[in-house]
Amino acid sequence: MTLFRIGEAAELLGVSADTVRRWVDAGRLTATRDELGHRVIDGVDLAGFVRSQGAEPEDRSDASSARNRLRGIVTAVVKDTVMAQVDIQAGPFRLVSLMSREAVDELDLQVGSVAVAVIKSTTVVVERSAAPHRVRGAS
Repeated sequence: MTLFRIGEAAELLGVSADTVRRWVDAGRLTATRDELGHRVIDGVDLAGFVRSQGAEPEDRSDASSARNRLRGIVTAVVKDTVMAQVDIQAGPFRLVSLMSREAVDELDLQVGSVAVAVIKSTTVVVERSAAPHRVRGAS
């Protein structure tokens, strides 16, 4: 069984530890105590909570087969004569898109604009980070 401490859950969710504590106190998220008395959240429960908190699809999402949509703010736009680079900060994630300058101009993308990054790919690399807190004796 994988357990996450409040701070670890907060980091994964991109919120403060205080926010996670408030969710636990309000009963929105279930936590137990480990052998040291720290509040911990079961990984399965955390995953279910995240799924339940998923944002409603954007109005145009039914017009696209892409389901990975991250709403954020444009933090940088670099244009040359043909191509452009657009940086978007979506929560804790920095996304960089390379597109035609014409597309950037048509969308009127500027620093401070709200934009949705739509991710559609046949290859997604998944890495495993450092092991989270585990219950002793659990495999």
